[in-house]
Amino acid sequence: MLQALLSGVASIQAQQTRMDVIGNNLANVNTTAYKSTQVTFQDLISQTIKGATSPNNQTGGTNPIQYGLGVKVGATSTDNSQGSLNSTGQPSDLAIQGNGYFLVSNSNATSYTRDGSFSLDAEGNLVQSSTGNHLLGWTADSYGNIDATQPLTAASTLKIPLGTLNAVQVTNQVSWAGNLNAAAINTDSWTSQVAVYDSLGGQHTVTIQFSNHQTPPGGVPPAGATSSWSWAAFEGGVTGTPIGNSASPGNSLVYFDANGNPVDSLPASTFNSATVPALNGAPAFKVNLDFTQLSQLNAVSSVSAKDQNGFPPGSLQGYSIGQDGTLTGLFTNGLTRALGQVAMANFPNPGGLSNIGDNLYQNTNNSGIPIVGQANTSGLGTISSGYLEQSNIDISNEFTDLIVTQRGFQANTKIISTVDTMLQDLINIIQ
Repeated sequence: MLQALLSGVASIQAQQTRMDVIGNNLANVNTTAYKSTQVTFQDLISQTIKGATSPNNQTGGTNPIQYGLGVKVGATSTDNSQGSLNSTGQPSDLAIQGNGYFLVSNSNATSYTRDGSFSLDAEGNLVQSSTGNHLLGWTADSYGNIDATQPLTAASTLKIPLGTLNAVQVTNQVSWAGNLNAAAINTDSWTSQVAVYDSLGGQHTVTIQFSNHQTPPGGVPPAGATSSWSWAAFEGGVTGTPIGNSASPGNSLVYFDANGNPVDSLPASTFNSATVPALNGAPAFKVNLDFTQLSQLNAVSSVSAKDQNGFPPGSLQGYSIGQDGTLTGLFTNGLTRALGQVAMANFPNPGGLSNIGDNLYQNTNNSGIPIVGQANTSGLGTISSGYLEQSNIDISNEFTDLIVTQRGFQANTKIISTVDTMLQDLINIIQ
């Protein structure tokens, strides 16, 4: 009889633990990226009154006689299923769709979180809004190149210095498009100008002059060529400083076939080029001249620069974050350049992580070693900028568990009161 009393007490304690977990789940129903927790019970050791016997020639076998000694909390497990996404409109707010965690650091320890409510601090660092922990990732070099093979440390912080970061991009490629008149005589010419930029953002005007139309072609024509044009490049106008021409080493004439299509006479992946001289402390720089988009038809010549890849000085005025976590800076000069990339981590057993509060986790012996990588690779999810992940609490399930737990608690209090009555009856026998 006392065993029933003790079993009831053990069950009440277990139901209290389950009620604590349910209460915590409901309290965090609106907590960003919160993952619900469930409690599982196990029976306590069973007392064996009589062991099992095996069958023999005279009688069959008998089962053991046992009765349990109560219940205990076996484990608490975390539901790591995806929470719904809520739009915030803030580009620094990040939500993970799929597996993975953000890495954040307070300079002493690295923690992991699904809470992507980040903001910029006074120094332009991306930090967790609630704790100030720095978001970790890889920083791009001055050309926008990101090396994601570098190990992450507490110093691998991501920075977006709006208004203070200046950037230029030297021109190394100009593409030309248009038509050169197939009926032109060798004394006809066509000129076109384009602005290019040196390493300090200084502007240079480059003029290209096409002349000396020859049919059959001059020089050493490639197979299929039926005509050619000479070209010359100048800084300034055609009376300015010569900076390259079709006779310069490594360059060639511009050739066309019988259908007016360009015929490339240079090795693969190489272009004609000109070298713009140094100016105001900026060194001389080479510019590739792409003439492969020209045509030669029986129409008036009209050639112009289609695009060039240089930019004058500009300051960082905005940013965006892609699904792979790449931070792209938007500069006032129209330049877009990668600033860095958000790192993510996953674990062999995410359920083994230790919750340390503030929506942060730390790895344990049973979570496994973190696997760090880029979003959308190695089983890691994608990142959605301008969204936050909501908790995955299912209120209807929690309320159902609340009722079941309450009934379990009530049933076991009934056991205790019933055993108490029986014990009182037993004591009253001697009266």
